[in-house]
Amino acid sequence: MELSERKKKVLRSIVDLYIRGAEPVGSKAVAELPDMNYSSATIRNEMAELTAMGYLEQPHTSAGRVPSAAGYRLYVDELMSDYRLSLDETRSISTAIEEKMQRMDKLVEKVAKMVSQATDLPAISMASRQGVVTVKRFDLILAGQGSFILVLLLSTDEVVNKLIKLPLEVSEADLKLLGAALNAAATGIPAGEFTQSLFDRVMGAAGSAASLAPVVLEFTLETLRRPGNTGIMVTGQHRLLDQPEYRDVDKAQRVLTSLDEETLANLPDVIRNENGTQVLVGPENVARELKDTSVVVTKFDIGDGMQGMIGVVGPTRMDYAKVTARLSYFAESLSKLFAKPEQKQLPESGEDPKEA
Repeated sequence: MELSERKKKVLRSIVDLYIRGAEPVGSKAVAELPDMNYSSATIRNEMAELTAMGYLEQPHTSAGRVPSAAGYRLYVDELMSDYRLSLDETRSISTAIEEKMQRMDKLVEKVAKMVSQATDLPAISMASRQGVVTVKRFDLILAGQGSFILVLLLSTDEVVNKLIKLPLEVSEADLKLLGAALNAAATGIPAGEFTQSLFDRVMGAAGSAASLAPVVLEFTLETLRRPGNTGIMVTGQHRLLDQPEYRDVDKAQRVLTSLDEETLANLPDVIRNENGTQVLVGPENVARELKDTSVVVTKFDIGDGMQGMIGVVGPTRMDYAKVTARLSYFAESLSKLFAKPEQKQLPESGEDPKEA
């Protein structure tokens, strides 16, 4: 259902007030805003309808309203105003980048720390190879009774291997049959296309070796989902404890334990086909434990086939406009920092190089 302009204005005001105050918002507070020309009664009715539609929530019977995940989603997509960085903010970020980003091998760690400091939220940073990674060839080598070595040659020319031990007999003929099935059906296939149909196709072609296929395909999928990450840095987790939402120790503990490399390694898959800054609100996140948080991420080019990703994790009440503006500025500045200078144009034939 399309929201009226009045409902959108009321919802935007409630989100803005809640971001600033971290307290449920009542109709009186909304009516007192300088640009709000509706009565408290009208605003109260609109808030009730927005609650019924799922955009607002009422924590207690007599309390005001707070935005729901759906409310934040609409706010991010349509309602929030652009945040213009001040001259001091741009100067501060630029100076930090120029002074601290001198060594490539410390890129991931330094970027995460700077982003955390600039946003006052836990930050994540990652560098990985650009493009989709697939398997060029599967090799299976018998290693002993009930064990074999799986060797994957990736499209990046990287070789990954794993010793697989199973509680059953494995023969050379089984491995040859399974290898043929894998090379026929699973090479050149990105992680996103490893469907149940593909599993069934490989198992059907593997004949007597079908029972070996799932463990091979699961490891292959796990490998393709983490294509060439040079490192994942998570820093500033303690900053969550300063937010009102995480004064509940149990809630804070669940979120903090979810901010690990294994969980966040899946973020590139979430944003792989997206451009610009992306916002994952509440239930849209990659881990169930992060359903009450939001993750904001953006990408930047490093060069030499590498791409960086930076982001923050915080309460759904975070100031999305300010956070996205700062992350975007970080990304643009980092892309410029790592951009290779254009090669000078060679003079045309017969032209004096000194005059070119």
